[in-house]
Amino acid sequence: MALNIVLFEPEIPNNTGNIGRLSLASGANLHLVKPFGFQLDDSRVKRAGLDYWKHISLTIYESIEDFYSKNADKKMVYFSSHGKQDYWSVDYQDDLFLIFGKESKGLPKNIIEENIDKTYKIPLFSEHVRSINLANAVSVVVYEGIRNLS
Repeated sequence: MALNIVLFEPEIPNNTGNIGRLSLASGANLHLVKPFGFQLDDSRVKRAGLDYWKHISLTIYESIEDFYSKNADKKMVYFSSHGKQDYWSVDYQDDLFLIFGKESKGLPKNIIEENIDKTYKIPLFSEHVRSINLANAVSVVVYEGIRNLS
């Protein structure tokens, strides 16, 4: 059993490092889509990922188009505060691609519009919060997937 964590254009090195460590701990594959808001060899990425980074199952793509061309036949779901369904309604399956957007803007509007029936949200219970931290969001979704697949 393996899920796939996909980060479109991640901007914050600490989040990517933490998500890298999460991917290893959960048995998930990590997919990073350029451009990044940092260099992958940034010390903050490595510090957050500790010495685990070299063990992570990692694939890097040059662009969103590159990602889609190489994974056209894969089952994908998207996560956004604009999703209409809650993350626990996802039909979690082995090899499912869990796609998250960049920290500042989330997923591109056209991707959400084209995949609205496959876009899910993590509910928020305060009007003072727009979203939760990306690393936290990925953790919530990945472990819900593991729970469903176990």
